[in-house]
Amino acid sequence: MKILLKYSKKFFLKSILFISAIVLGMAFEYSWQPIQTYIASSNLSNKTVTTLNHSRLDKVWQLLNDEYIDPSALDSEKALFGAIRGMVSSIGDPYTSFFDPEEAKLFLSDTEGSFEGIGAEIGMRKGNIIIIAPIQGTPAQRAGLKAGDIILQIDEISTANLTLDQAVSKIRGPRNTPVKLLIIRDEGEPFIIEIIRDQITIPSLSWEMRDNNIAYLQLFNFSQRSDQEFEKAAKDILLQKPSGIILDLRNNPGGYLDRAVDIAGWFLPRETAVVMEETKDKSRTILRSEGNGWLKDIPLIILINEGSASASEILAGALSENLNIPLVGQKTFGKGSVQSLESISDGSAVKITVAHWLTPNGISINNEGIKPTVEITATETSENTQKDAQYEKAKEILLQRINNN
Repeated sequence: MKILLKYSKKFFLKSILFISAIVLGMAFEYSWQPIQTYIASSNLSNKTVTTLNHSRLDKVWQLLNDEYIDPSALDSEKALFGAIRGMVSSIGDPYTSFFDPEEAKLFLSDTEGSFEGIGAEIGMRKGNIIIIAPIQGTPAQRAGLKAGDIILQIDEISTANLTLDQAVSKIRGPRNTPVKLLIIRDEGEPFIIEIIRDQITIPSLSWEMRDNNIAYLQLFNFSQRSDQEFEKAAKDILLQKPSGIILDLRNNPGGYLDRAVDIAGWFLPRETAVVMEETKDKSRTILRSEGNGWLKDIPLIILINEGSASASEILAGALSENLNIPLVGQKTFGKGSVQSLESISDGSAVKITVAHWLTPNGISINNEGIKPTVEITATETSENTQKDAQYEKAKEILLQRINNN
């Protein structure tokens, strides 16, 4: 996850997690304020927040001090962090989590884009740790990890009782060191993938002109520099006067929300709704495009799959609903929640889900995903011809739209 330094009082973080060093992910709002202030001003489900009765916690700690056979094993700070972790995890939300001071420091380091690991984004679905998407050109992709893979073990450690953040911390590590993942794919037999960690450099995009004068534009993520790279690519594409564009968001795990809004502005008229943020009181804030709309008159098709998450879902939903752009491929992952990172005075922090993202038409992305207009699986690709069936279908539809103009 990379931090988007939006120095107002709040700024956005990348919202879903690179396995190597990133913790959680899609676009989540990042704001600094004391957790006590947040709790004091909160009203959960219109009920007054009450103070925890910690007498039982104190009682158990006293019993341990009085009776446990090895007093040297008792660490008050470690015990306190464990109690807080348990309280936070009791909510049952994998994207709400506690970081002790060292974890918080590493988390912020990750958001600044310097990390080593395998280069994949993971999430939690139905209690399973799963691969959302391997990052382009990383050890995870080269080793053959695929979107939807379920991680059963990490170096012989079962993931059954791990939180999402604990799984991340076990997968991450110094470059040139191995990690073994026990994977199950498509209800098949479990198998082991060994991956050598590396320094992760994440590309933002690539593009090329293809046959039929079609510009093929692939976005790998929404990083801090994506807006600048997209601007250059868009201007270069315009110089080629393409007949149409295929925008590939497959296996794009997301990134900065602001970058998705920026890129949407190249396709949408100014002040068009891109996404809505809905908070717990059901109030909604609309984020609108501010770009020039220079690409809006070029026929467009978008490719999506189960590895499309967060900011890529936001962009796909905005263009589909506002411009009636066909989506080709498979249903997206469905990561549409917003997290606020609250600092605590000792350097620890709590990441709390505070809102959900909705499409311009008010459809929830979280856990629902976005359905394609035309569904076609990657397995329909012919192994003999090595053709990308999803791309070929997108090209077919695009040529029809070009010919009908």
